[in-house]
Amino acid sequence: MADKINNQMNIIIGRKPVLEAINSGEEIEQVYILYGQQGNILNTIRVAAKKRGIKINQIPLEKFRSIIQNQNAQGVAAIKPAYKFFSIEEIIDEAKSTTNPLILILDSIQDTHNVGAILRTAECSGVKGVIVTKHNSAPINATVVKTSAGATEHIKIAQVNNLSNAIDQLKENGFWIVGSSLDNSKPYTAIDYSVPLAIIVGNEEKGIRKLTADKCDYLVKIPMTGKLQSLNVSVATGILLFEIMRQRKSAH
Repeated sequence: MADKINNQMNIIIGRKPVLEAINSGEEIEQVYILYGQQGNILNTIRVAAKKRGIKINQIPLEKFRSIIQNQNAQGVAAIKPAYKFFSIEEIIDEAKSTTNPLILILDSIQDTHNVGAILRTAECSGVKGVIVTKHNSAPINATVVKTSAGATEHIKIAQVNNLSNAIDQLKENGFWIVGSSLDNSKPYTAIDYSVPLAIIVGNEEKGIRKLTADKCDYLVKIPMTGKLQSLNVSVATGILLFEIMRQRKSAH
């Protein structure tokens, strides 16, 4: 039983299967090791995972059992991505088939519920593709799929290692880049969105990175009147996307 893959959750279980998956270059989000487990093969798994930048979590028995669903996992499980990503070229090609296409970029958003909610809003507001960063970002997993209410089935998502290069590629293809930021920004209603557009929203705590902000043609913010100075990122994204949709509809 230890070498079986649980397809429902995309889990590889067992020491040798997990090590083989890491060494063969399979896409793996995370490795879970049951707390207290020791041994040469576990040390080898730790080293191999670290070399590939794969996160390793030691977890207690109750959580481990909830992940492996009572199978004999020899104290090790690896989570594979639940989603097959598209290339950025496919995203751009799909977008350019429409007038004034809209692409959404998520810069290091880490909460799966936020990502799912954003994808749901993106699908409802005419976004033609979504680009996510590979590092420091939430995985597109079962929680994201569920929270998105099925949007992951209808919208193409690309995952990139280098967001700066992706922005350059978008610019080369005629896209204007607008970032959501509280610093050096204009009110979000002050921009004309009737152009091919990529909107960037950033990390829940830090917002978009400085390097990303420097690449933007415009930075926009949503003015606040309360004591709090920021909205949840999924709410802010919805406000921006529907302002773009409103402007474009009123222009016709």
